[in-house]
Amino acid sequence: MKEEQVILVNEHDEPIGVMNKMEAHEKAVLHRAFSVFVLNDKNEVMLQQRAHHKYHSPLLWTNTCCSHQRAGETNIEAGKRRLSEEMGFVVELKELFHFIYKAPFDNGLTEHELDHVMIGYSNETPIINPEEVESWKWMTIEDIKEDMRQHPELYTVWFKIIFDKFYHYLEDHKL
Repeated sequence: MKEEQVILVNEHDEPIGVMNKMEAHEKAVLHRAFSVFVLNDKNEVMLQQRAHHKYHSPLLWTNTCCSHQRAGETNIEAGKRRLSEEMGFVVELKELFHFIYKAPFDNGLTEHELDHVMIGYSNETPIINPEEVESWKWMTIEDIKEDMRQHPELYTVWFKIIFDKFYHYLEDHKL
């Protein structure tokens, strides 16, 4: 199986090439990514727990899904594809904002991403892909914030960064 490629970008999100995903994470090269937050009608966020066999951040909690766009794929198309692959359902998505972050892992890899944050709404029960996802749950935004404060070790490095941006975005915008 061919290794997944990521789209290398500059700080203006202009594509400048492609690279194997693992190499991009080893070299900490800036590349395009996305993060999806699905909320239900109680304003709870669907969180996923990463599968126990993932090569980094296994069993940690994170946003509904996240990944990398493929060449020729829009951000929304990529978000819907990955939501289907990981959580077994698709919803309409809306892009909220994007930003750049850099987060090193204990295993020597580094996420250096221009992350497009998207939101969708659903009350569906996911049909999780066990290759990607160990478990899932709904949590209110305030409960996530408090639990992250008390138990930061339970959450992925990137989710802590992205959630803070997402939280402040929601404070400043009425959705």
